[in-house]
Amino acid sequence: MSLYILNDVFKNIGFMKNLLLLLFVTITILGYSQDTIQKKSYKTQKIANGPIVIDGVMDDESWNLVEWGGDFIQRSPYEGKPPSQPTYFKILYDDNNLYVGVLNYDSVPSEIDRRMCRRDDFEGDFIEINIDSYNDQMTAFSFTLNAAGVRGDEAITEDGNNWDETWDPIWYGKTSMIDSGWVAEIKIPFTQLRFGKKANHSWGMQFTRRIYRNEERSLWQFVPRDASGWVHNFGTLEGINDIKPKRQVDLFPYIVAKQEYLEKEEGNPYATGKKSTLSGGIDGKVGITNDLTLDFTINPDFGQVEADPSEVNLTAFETYFSEKRPFFIEGNNILNFPISGGGNSMARDNLFYSRRIGRLPHYYPDLIEGEEYADFPENTTILGAFKLTGKTKNGWSIGVMESITPRENAEIDLKGEKRKEEVEPFTNYFVGRVQKDINKGNTIIGGMFTSTNRKITNAEIDFLPKSAYSGGIDFTQYWKNKAYYIRLKAVVSRVNADSIAMTNIQRSSVHYFQRPDADYIHVDSSRTSLTGQGGTVEFGKSGEGHIRYVAWVTWRSPGLELNDVGYLRSGDEVFQVFWLQYGIWEPFSIFREMRINYNQWSGWDFGGRNNYWGTNINMNMDFKNHWSFSYGINLSGKYLSKSFLRGGPSMKKPADWNFWAWLGTDGRKKIRLSFNYSINKNFHNAGVFNFYNANVTYRPNDALKITAGPFYSDITPTLQYVETLDYDNKDKYIIGRMHQSTFGLSMRLEYYITPDLSVQYYGQPFISAGNYSEFKRVTDPVADEFYDRYHQFTADEISYDEESNTYNIDENHDQKTDYSFSNPNFNFMQFRSNLVVRWEYLPGSTAYFVWSQGRTTSNDVGEFSFNNNMDDLFDVQPHNIFLIKISYRLQL
Repeated sequence: MSLYILNDVFKNIGFMKNLLLLLFVTITILGYSQDTIQKKSYKTQKIANGPIVIDGVMDDESWNLVEWGGDFIQRSPYEGKPPSQPTYFKILYDDNNLYVGVLNYDSVPSEIDRRMCRRDDFEGDFIEINIDSYNDQMTAFSFTLNAAGVRGDEAITEDGNNWDETWDPIWYGKTSMIDSGWVAEIKIPFTQLRFGKKANHSWGMQFTRRIYRNEERSLWQFVPRDASGWVHNFGTLEGINDIKPKRQVDLFPYIVAKQEYLEKEEGNPYATGKKSTLSGGIDGKVGITNDLTLDFTINPDFGQVEADPSEVNLTAFETYFSEKRPFFIEGNNILNFPISGGGNSMARDNLFYSRRIGRLPHYYPDLIEGEEYADFPENTTILGAFKLTGKTKNGWSIGVMESITPRENAEIDLKGEKRKEEVEPFTNYFVGRVQKDINKGNTIIGGMFTSTNRKITNAEIDFLPKSAYSGGIDFTQYWKNKAYYIRLKAVVSRVNADSIAMTNIQRSSVHYFQRPDADYIHVDSSRTSLTGQGGTVEFGKSGEGHIRYVAWVTWRSPGLELNDVGYLRSGDEVFQVFWLQYGIWEPFSIFREMRINYNQWSGWDFGGRNNYWGTNINMNMDFKNHWSFSYGINLSGKYLSKSFLRGGPSMKKPADWNFWAWLGTDGRKKIRLSFNYSINKNFHNAGVFNFYNANVTYRPNDALKITAGPFYSDITPTLQYVETLDYDNKDKYIIGRMHQSTFGLSMRLEYYITPDLSVQYYGQPFISAGNYSEFKRVTDPVADEFYDRYHQFTADEISYDEESNTYNIDENHDQKTDYSFSNPNFNFMQFRSNLVVRWEYLPGSTAYFVWSQGRTTSNDVGEFSFNNNMDDLFDVQPHNIFLIKISYRLQL
């Protein structure tokens, strides 16, 4: 990266310099925190007579070298009380592994819950050990083994505020049943832990035992429910001496065979009805040092990944889809940089959104209908990607990711003559993140930088930026044993493009610089760059007592642009949020727990105009019979929507109220039910929105789990955007009343033959229909009176032409069509499913068999009919994909 570009990105942002000064002043003022919890300690010993055989029995003589640890204390439901069942553990080590043995006594062994589940689902009775091998009191590694032998693992960061389930180390665990309970035996290779090179080690350590039938959790090192943080409250593991840091070097070559069956299209040389491919690649995990790990992938394949849920998006904004690809989700927490507050490290407005990499190509070439056919790539190929992550003994957390996607071409056939046309340029993505822990994590300072660089050679895709950069700094200061905190964030962005692309960016839904009522912004068609900034100031109480609260202000300037490798829904916004909770976790009356929440929010644009405000109160209750109930009431005032008219003036929308409720039955039972209902109603009869969903989970035995989740919505907004038309050199904003009904059913079946061999099925039929009526044109979008904001077309002003499927408007009553628009009615039907057989035949080596099916169809009937829509959906020729993927772990 050239220094002049970096300088250009960060110039004229003096607020960052002032922010850095504020950080150091704050550190000085707030001082240092002190621990208040009495710490436990356990001393282990090294074994010299060979490794322990992990069989879940604990009959190796080496276990006699150390004493039992125990004296667990209940954390829930009865905090500070003795647990209902005792737990004891032993820990040993050798040059390569840490060994953990646990006796989980139980006076009623027949009631031990031994249900099978997916890795990281954490179901049934389990024992968990957390190890802070850095001993930085901020990060730890969690290993969980349930009574059926199913493993779970998480990387803990931010002192327990973030538990990353995507971290999948290679370790070993077995269990066995005994007359007095169950036994767990665990082996954790030192290659999976991170620690410094020194003679004597002192590690943070915590054990948690869960007894599922009571929903009871007990801890070895007691940590009160109102304590702030988690890792800094651990006890210690002593006695580990003279071990050397281990460098992990694992390679995972794989091969994929894929067979597709799809609808045959006459005359289309690319739709012959079937397609076969054979490919391969390699993934790797290499310990550069004991602190830093390099993950890489070459020609990755994600055929086993579950499809995204279906939806109909009628908003102006891009849909946000969660990441599901293993390479991008594992250990990705360090690469997150959310802009807004509230402590949500997975917030959607983020400097890095990994779904940008390997996405659907941006450009689709125009084809001569009936004569030209195209072989269009479904996704951009990822040539390779690497990710360097870790944390040094000096408290530096580091995350670097780089990925390259090649130039993608569509092959186009015209009567046998073929040509190629570029649909996605060669692109390089870079993301870098650092954080520094100071004073045992009471002070955290960090920064992030991203870049996207494209080599555009096709003039048809010059609507894309040539380069885009973003950067940010963040600062967090805790005090009073981390019960209180202040957090500051600031980000900047810069996009470089030619004038055509830059004009498109300015006019996009993220910015809408063309809004006629926003006199502080405008579209500059000669512009070739765009710079913006944003940030958050947040203050909160996260511990000590029953009351917690958070207040923050977030701003995003009109020019902030992150959507080349990040995600930003909209700029030009300043909003504040206040959240207050009163929690009761001591069981009383019929309740196990209760939480009462209050929320308040409001927002402005950079012109100083108040656009919205709202308030909410909700309650969450867990009962002693293990049922749960939640409900909430929202009230939102009139708000100005700067996106409703898609770049037109802001539209004043009526105030509304919302009520929602959720009820769930006992999750320990074979059958669990949950129901949710939500209603949102606009004032002035401007719309009613009803949402219903339910969930049924059936477990006939420990190995089989069946889940069905139907959902249905029925909404009738009076003001729904249709189209913007030009008439007499003026924009005409057409809106209408819409009645939309949507139904879907998410189905899952999971069968676990062993903890390492499973069959999983996911399927979802989805149908949605929208019918438009009562068409209107906007007259005065911000009029005080609701009905003065639009004019509803009368019968002599609007007519429907069935042959062209358009509505014609005679605005000046001269018996001639002044403008027209297409019938916006729609029916959308889709079915997506995945069947995955997964077998981890050796630790780290996996075989998959996958069957995916997709069906999609649509029309403009606009009528919701369950039977007819389902018939139409399953009359569609399916697209079936059968895939076998085999990977093998090479440990070097």
